[in-house]
Amino acid sequence: MLLESLRCEVLEANLELVRRGLVIYTFGNASGISRGEGLVVIKPSGVPYEQLGPAHMVVTDLDGRVVDGKLRPSSDLATHLVIYREFPAVGGVVHTHSRFATAWAQAAREVPCLGTTHADYFRGAIPVTGPLSAADIDSAYEHNTGLAIVRRFAALDPQERPGVLVAGHGPFAWGASAAEAAHTAVIMEELARMAFYTLTLNPAAEPLPDGQRDKHFLRKHGAGAYYGQAGQ
Repeated sequence: MLLESLRCEVLEANLELVRRGLVIYTFGNASGISRGEGLVVIKPSGVPYEQLGPAHMVVTDLDGRVVDGKLRPSSDLATHLVIYREFPAVGGVVHTHSRFATAWAQAAREVPCLGTTHADYFRGAIPVTGPLSAADIDSAYEHNTGLAIVRRFAALDPQERPGVLVAGHGPFAWGASAAEAAHTAVIMEELARMAFYTLTLNPAAEPLPDGQRDKHFLRKHGAGAYYGQAGQ
């Protein structure tokens, strides 16, 4: 079996989405990539999570051709592949339809950075893509969804904002591994929930000042980070 350890990691990332309440039924998907082999492991399309095992994970190349596995890969595979091709530091991608993040996506609104909890993970708002054209939807829809994400990040660093809301659709999150991408997806949902409640309590709430935002982000990320323990 190809990439057995990555299959297990991707399965665990998918199951983490269930444990954290980010998916129901067959919603959502997680994937991981072996950069050295140029292969991606992803959840199969439409299979209930409770039925999944490592052998059900599908292995494809970066052109989307199945190289190992008996099931069809997730219908969102093409979006994952664009992210992997265009964001070379990404090792795992997660897509969910989690309630609060999806509500922001359906409203076509970015999630503003209103507090330090948000700034610990995103150096600014969680961005939202522009709408797809009719031509984008009618032809290579999932691929064009990935291109919409890439366009939105033309002036943004995907390492500083490890996720995006696809307008009218839902959140995509990423990280250095499938496990990290699942973690980011959980955090994105919590940030979306906090922002909703904050703006419900105070519609005039302002984003966190840039200096405080950057302090909280950079103490956890980058060369000068000092949060946590050495070697973690």
